[in-house]
Amino acid sequence: MTRRSETIDLYALDETAAAAELERLATLIAEHDRRYHQEDAPAISDADYDALKQRNLAIEARFPGLKRNDSPSDRVGAPAVEKFAKVRHATAMLSLDNAFHAEDVDGFVDRIRRFLSWPSDAPLAFTAEPKIDGLSLSLRYENGALVQAATRGDGREGEDVTANARTISDIPHRLLADAHQVLEVRGEVYMEKAAFQAMNARAREAGSQTYVNPRNAAAGALRQLDPGITAERPLRFFAHGWGEVSGPLGGTHREAMTVLRDLGVPVNPRLARAESTADLLSAYAAIAQARPQLPYEIDGVVYKVDRLDLRERLGFVSRAPRWAIAHKF
Repeated sequence: MTRRSETIDLYALDETAAAAELERLATLIAEHDRRYHQEDAPAISDADYDALKQRNLAIEARFPGLKRNDSPSDRVGAPAVEKFAKVRHATAMLSLDNAFHAEDVDGFVDRIRRFLSWPSDAPLAFTAEPKIDGLSLSLRYENGALVQAATRGDGREGEDVTANARTISDIPHRLLADAHQVLEVRGEVYMEKAAFQAMNARAREAGSQTYVNPRNAAAGALRQLDPGITAERPLRFFAHGWGEVSGPLGGTHREAMTVLRDLGVPVNPRLARAESTADLLSAYAAIAQARPQLPYEIDGVVYKVDRLDLRERLGFVSRAPRWAIAHKF
């Protein structure tokens, strides 16, 4: 049932009504975060969830003095659950801001150029890759050996799922010829569509639990207390970046991802280069067109500034990097 407050134009809100709406949204979004991240049982669609977050951001933009200490715009994921040991991330696992329209992508590129004082006619390279609809995972390697795997949790502290991650065939227990004392690989655990459908079919025949979508099936499998159950699930992994690292991986994102691939870590082959907003939108259109044929679920395209030195200059806002954005479908 739609609440009346959700139908009120935000420009019709006065301060009292806006404060009440921000309180309602904070409570509602926290509950959906808990169901999604801790219980792997979302109650609403991703699009409806994004709409709640967008409404919260819009009200905060109009009434900045009313922003709450527990604002959903500053929150990433949800706290780690008690059944797993907790892991403090050496480098925070932040979320990404979202784009929904071509104008949002234009704004993303323009903000970067302004922040860097980068001339409009000077080349500025980006990467574009499918946004896997999975569960974020950080893999910590020390001297090439996998020593810990952790979920994102609230971005600062996640769940120790090392034993479960070791059962995923895509995740190497030892990297190939790695000279780094420390290398944290960041990526997504996912389940391919065909494997998900087959698993659900077997569960229905056995009268067991079925899952709504591959993302929740993957999350439920990775967060089992018994690694033997995880081993029975058809989980896959794609790397999309890194956290703490004891030495440089390259000068650009594409170079670094090539290094990870050469170390034996799966990297999405659809990672593409772009040098303009038009290139980014073209990559988005190509990935969207290929989406029905992809073996895995995606919910958008991620754009990142390619040069790592420029990323250092751009830095972060409270919950997301300035140098990346997710263009959602």
